[in-house]
Amino acid sequence: MIHSMTGYAAETKAMPCGSLSMELRAVNNRYLDIQFRLPDELRTLEPRMRELLVARLNRGKIECRVNVVRLAHADEAQHINAGLLQNLMELDRAVRVVLPEARGLEVADILRWPGMLGADHLPAEVVAESCMELLRTVLEGFSAARAREGAKLEAMLRERLESMRRLVAEVSPRIPALIAAFQEKVKCRLDEAMIGQDDDRIRQELLLFMGKIDVDEELSRLQAHLNEVERILSGGGTVGKRLDFLMQELNREANTLGSKSVDVEVSRISVELKVLIEQMREQVQNIE
Repeated sequence: MIHSMTGYAAETKAMPCGSLSMELRAVNNRYLDIQFRLPDELRTLEPRMRELLVARLNRGKIECRVNVVRLAHADEAQHINAGLLQNLMELDRAVRVVLPEARGLEVADILRWPGMLGADHLPAEVVAESCMELLRTVLEGFSAARAREGAKLEAMLRERLESMRRLVAEVSPRIPALIAAFQEKVKCRLDEAMIGQDDDRIRQELLLFMGKIDVDEELSRLQAHLNEVERILSGGGTVGKRLDFLMQELNREANTLGSKSVDVEVSRISVELKVLIEQMREQVQNIE
C-alpha cells in the first residue's frame, strides 16, 4: 500500500482531572522531520513518543501537538501543594545566590506550576501512560488517513500511465509514413532540379533522414520506465524517491522524442507526454 506524506488525525482522552488532546499533522518533506509541542509536564515523554513515530513513519514533516485541559471543580476548594512550594522557594533562593539580578518567582508562575494545585494533581506516571496510549490511537487514525490519500494518488498516477502508454503507441506507426513521404520529397526535388534520380543518392538521403528521426530507442526506454513505475506502484511501501527519479528519466526521453520530431503530430505527442509527466511529478512529491 502507498501512503501519502500529508495527513491529519486528532483524539481526546478523558482523565480524572480533565482531558488530554492530541493532534498529528504532516506535510511532504524530503526526510522524516518530527516536531513536538508538549506541555512542560510531558517533556520527558518526547524520546518515547519519537521512538514510536519513527517506527511507523518514513518521510514527512510531522507535528505532534499535545494539550492538557484541567477541570475546575466549583464545589471543591483547591489547595497549595506545600511540599512542592517549599522546594520551589529553596530553588529560587539558590538561583539568586548565583545570579543576584535574576527575577524571582511570581505568584502567577507558582500557581501555574504543574502539580502545585492539589485539585488537578495526578501521578506523573498516570499522565504519561495516558499520553502514550492516546498517541497509539491517534497514530492509527493518522496512518489510515495517509493510506486513503495514498490510494487516491496511486489511482491518479495509474490513470496518467495509461494515457502515456496510448500516446507512445501512436508514435511508432507514423515513422514508416514519414520515411515514405521524405523519399517522395527527395525525388520531387531532384526532378525539379533536373538531376537524375540516382538511387545511391536517394538512399544516402534516406539513411541520414532515418538516423535523425529514429526514435525506437526513446520509445523503448519510455515503455521500460512506464513498466517500472507500474511495478513500483504495485509493490507499495516507501516509493516516493524512486518514483521521483523515474519522473526525471521519463521527462528526459520525452524531451529527446520532441527534439527528433519532424512531424507535427509527434511534436504534439511529446508535449502531451511532458504535461502528463509534470502532473505525475507534482503528485509524486506527496508520496512517502
